[in-house]
Amino acid sequence: MRRMVITAALGLVIVGMVAGARAMQAPGAGAATPPASSYLPVNEEDFQTVLARMRAAKPDVERRQRDLLAARYDLADRPLGDATMSRGKPIQGGVRVKLPAGVTWDAMAAMTPEDIRDQGLFPAGFMPLPHPNHPEGGMVFPGFQIAEIKKQTSRDLTRFDLDFDLPDAFLPEFPAPIYLTTRPDLGDVSRGHLVTSDNYYELFNGILNPKQLEGLRLLVTPFAQQQFNLTADRRSERPSLGVACFDCHQNGSSNGATHQVGDIRPQEFRHRIDTPTLRGVNVQRIFGSQRGLKTVEDFTEFEQRAAYFDGDPVIATKKGVNILERGSQVHDMAEFQELLDFPPAPKLDVFGKLDPKRATPSELRGQAIFFGKGQCATCHVPPYYTDNLMHNLRAERFYRPQRINGMMASADGPIKTFPLRGVKDTPPYLHDGRLLTLDDTVEFFNLILGTQLTAQEKQDLVTFLREL
Repeated sequence: MRRMVITAALGLVIVGMVAGARAMQAPGAGAATPPASSYLPVNEEDFQTVLARMRAAKPDVERRQRDLLAARYDLADRPLGDATMSRGKPIQGGVRVKLPAGVTWDAMAAMTPEDIRDQGLFPAGFMPLPHPNHPEGGMVFPGFQIAEIKKQTSRDLTRFDLDFDLPDAFLPEFPAPIYLTTRPDLGDVSRGHLVTSDNYYELFNGILNPKQLEGLRLLVTPFAQQQFNLTADRRSERPSLGVACFDCHQNGSSNGATHQVGDIRPQEFRHRIDTPTLRGVNVQRIFGSQRGLKTVEDFTEFEQRAAYFDGDPVIATKKGVNILERGSQVHDMAEFQELLDFPPAPKLDVFGKLDPKRATPSELRGQAIFFGKGQCATCHVPPYYTDNLMHNLRAERFYRPQRINGMMASADGPIKTFPLRGVKDTPPYLHDGRLLTLDDTVEFFNLILGTQLTAQEKQDLVTFLREL
């Protein structure tokens, strides 16, 4: 009898397993939906199949992003006639975020966040900006960076599935100058070159000590990354050695290259991130736009261990993660990064404020707004214009959660206070690059903070920011 019971039980289990398997395989209503996973898929598709599919989809992907940008912003090339970046690239001026029909900035500034949210009036250009292809994600480089890297080193950072989205006019100048805290007498030590593995030794031998020179070598050396690697699961047509730190942080600054944060799941909730400049990391105490890493050594190690691979150690092992040795390699890389200085600001005194003998009346008025009515100095404290803290602006007070091109716009969370020294050199602004100009940035914070600035006060504040 016992044997019969066991046999019957086993039969029921087997029938149940078969029925469950059939239910999972059956199409249509009732089919099981696999749960969302924190892990990326390890088994790649056939590469040629992926290449053909993504190339075919690329025009639609890019059209969708172009339409979004055109609806949000005025993208015309209208540089200011009297203001340039450190090496002479014209600065784009004016508010480029488009307002909803029938609304003015002053009228919106007089409304409560709840009224703006309920009437759907929050400007689209102030909303979180999605990645050029948010469901896919990954590192994407501007065309000028791709062309110069290929010219110097024969490495190709082109992706077959998408291109960078923001126009070059709204990106940092290229190549960016390099200023060293140890040799301010030399001015721009890059001599107008993009620093790569091809020329770093020629440019810096005799200026850096051996540890710093080795650190720079590692910063321009490519290592495997999620989209650029030697496996079939890549987004470059040819197998790739990977990317270098200075592919994004060109010349220790920024080229506007974009990626997504690795610390959020699922994919639709991940934030786009704009590459921050490394200038002035020696005076900073928080690293990563939202991660709160405490040292530049932590940041350096984290980038290659985690950020390169979307925060997934499993896929990192598969694709060839570069494990840096903390006591020497990480230390050497950090030592060089800590030499990167802000660009000269000849109108600032030793306390980081304007010298009245050199500043214009508009710049002085802007400084008064910055330290007074505008409340900017609450977070951006001189001389480097950061408080080394993180703040949550709670911009989600102004809009309802919504899906934008595959991204779920809900909340930004805490964002570190970026130094404003040299801010004119590093557009676009905010952690995801949603603000194209300093004028956009002033309008954004005027609304978010409720400071009620007049048109003249906003203009003076922008004039002051360009002198930092």
